[in-house]
Amino acid sequence: MSFRVTGLSLDHFRPLFALDDATLASRGIQRLRAEPGWPDRIGLQDARGGESYLLLPFEHQPEHSPYRSAGPIFVDEHASETAIYVDEIPDQLRNRLLSVRAYDEKHEIVDAEVLEGVTLVATLPRFFDKPEVAYLHVHNARRGCYAARIDRL
Repeated sequence: MSFRVTGLSLDHFRPLFALDDATLASRGIQRLRAEPGWPDRIGLQDARGGESYLLLPFEHQPEHSPYRSAGPIFVDEHASETAIYVDEIPDQLRNRLLSVRAYDEKHEIVDAEVLEGVTLVATLPRFFDKPEVAYLHVHNARRGCYAARIDRL
């Protein structure tokens, strides 16, 4: 089974990087110096520490359904491209406790599981063998932050 893990689009956040702190704050966004391990949602890498990150609300499930949802995320202001992993789970996901939510074409949850990230790749067939599953959203289970999207290829 082939799959793709995708970070958030850099293009969505790029306009924010040029804004000053006061303008960001007026939008509910904070500019912070990252602590080691903060998860960048664009490049799907963890911070080494000291990088300039934005902490902001993000609507990760914008579709018109009862499961429409938003939450806080971190993005690295110096991210250079949107991460795409094919048939590979990034370390950032493998090293965390995850909540995986499977959505159908109507953007409704049809299955979900909490699991250790090291077991994610082995668990993907459980979701993608179901024809009604259109895509997965992965969240950090402890804080609930959106992490990445996974699609079957």
